[in-house]
Formats: sequence, structure tokens, C-alpha cells
Amino acid sequence: MTITDDTAMMEPRYQELATFMRAPYRPDLIDVDIAMYGIAYDGGVTNRPGARHGPREIRNQSSLMRAINHATTVNPYELCSVADVGDVRFERVYDNAAVNDDIEAFVRSIVAAGAVPLAAGGDHSVTFPIFRALATPDAPIGMIHIDAHTDTWGPFKGEKFHHGSPFRLAVESGLLDPHRTIQIGIRGAQNWADGWEFSRDSGMRVVFIEEFSELGVEGVIAEARRVVGEGPTYISFDVDGLDPVYAPGTGTPEVGGITTREALELLRGLRKLNLIGGDVVEVAPPFDPSGNTALVGATLMYEILCLLAESR
Repeated sequence: MTITDDTAMMEPRYQELATFMRAPYRPDLIDVDIAMYGIAYDGGVTNRPGARHGPREIRNQSSLMRAINHATTVNPYELCSVADVGDVRFERVYDNAAVNDDIEAFVRSIVAAGAVPLAAGGDHSVTFPIFRALATPDAPIGMIHIDAHTDTWGPFKGEKFHHGSPFRLAVESGLLDPHRTIQIGIRGAQNWADGWEFSRDSGMRVVFIEEFSELGVEGVIAEARRVVGEGPTYISFDVDGLDPVYAPGTGTPEVGGITTREALELLRGLRKLNLIGGDVVEVAPPFDPSGNTALVGATLMYEILCLLAESR
């Protein structure tokens, strides 16, 4: 039997080449509405590497995803043409600035084809060049950011492109509107308060994990919707926003985080916003031989896919 786009989802999950959600592989971007892609890069980590292996393992675990969301009844494949368009290719993988250029160019090609980008990282430094492709100082975007860390720190050991800096760089470049940005699940001791202070001083809404518990998921959803409003918005989900009980395979785990159930409820509460893209980052499979963190990453990516399909 010939495998087509329509029948591939129904094949046994252990067969065929692994693609995101068992979607067709279309690197040519022809007739693609939502383009899922990998960014296999972790040269921006400040501690444990391994997120370069995230896209491949998320692809493997995403074979467990199905079509229809049981909670929302959304079937993204009925609403949109969804495809895996491959991974970003790097010309100079040990040059962070060059890597940023490669990511930006790749995402620009997606946007030029009329598709919405949905990425699997990779460390969190990859989101800044994505923003360079999606926004301009004349048209900055908003963001819903789930993470243990604000990622608004300055240079680290002389390097400005690292996984703790993407959203400081985005604000300073005029690409991210801090007044339309909410950061959810923030926690963990730091050696200096620079990142927290930058987020707050620039106008970002920072929801530390203690306030998350006080507000509850519904309260946080309402606050997120209030902050981003009706403007173009990006969703960035770092798996270390979850408690490491659920996602141990990540570079900078912080205990006391969000549960997977809370994360799914949170994402489902963001339906029908003006969403222009998203990513799931910092899945580092070498630190979780069970594969569960990659499964969590694939599930989060599927939920964001449903949101993007409805939004489009």
C-alpha cells in the first residue's frame, strides 16, 4: 500500500520515518499552513548540554500523538495543512552569531511561504532569531512564555547569544513588546537579580510560581489573555517550567514547578488568540533515558499545534 498524507496517521506508530506528529515531510513548503521544524542546537547553554538531541527524540515520541484533541475536539489536520519541514541547517555550528543567522533565514523562508512556524528546540537561545524573522521594531510581537527562568539576563562569560538572554535581546532590538509579554512559572534562586529586574523594569508581567499557585490555572489564563490582548502573539514553552518530576531531561531543572496537567490546561485556555508561532525548547534526552521528557515535549507541541490551527 502506498502511504499518503491521509493514511500516514493511521499506520502503526512504530513504522515509517519519524516526523513530527507523523505529519508528511515537506521541506519544499508547498501548500503548508503550519510548518513544524527542528532546531538541533544547544551551543547557548550555560550548564548541561543535550538539547541538540531534542528534535529527534520529540519526533520519535510524537508518534504517540493522535489527531483529535479530547479536551477541545480540535483536529488540527482538518483545519490546516500541517507538515514537518525538517531541521535548520547550520553552516558554522560553533559560531553562535552564525547559528542565529541560519535560524532566522530558515524561519523567514517559512513565513515567506505563508506558513506559521512551530519549532522543537534546541536550547532557548533559538527563540531570539525566530523573533528576528517574525517581528520588526515597527511591529513588535507579544509573548506567552512558560519557563522557570525569565531568560532576560545580559551577556554570560562574554557571550550575548545564550539561553538565558533571548528575551532581553528581543526587547532591546525592538522585536518583543514587553508590555504584551507574560512570563509564567518563574522560580529558582539566582546569584544576581538582573534578569528578574530587567523583566519587571521593562514592563513584562512576571508570574512567579508562588503567584501561579495563588491564582490557579484559570486566573493565570485570564491574566495571560489580558496581557497579550488581540495583537500578534508567540508562545514559547521551556520544559524546565515544569517540575522535574515530569520533565527531568532538561539542562537547568528547578524543583517546585508546574505539573503536566496544569500545563495542558494552561495551553488550552489560550484558544483563539492571535497566535503567529510557537516553540517547545530545552528537551535534553540524555538526562532522561526513559524518554518521558521527550513525550512531554511532543504533547506540548501538539497542544500548541491545535492552538495555531484554530488561530489560523
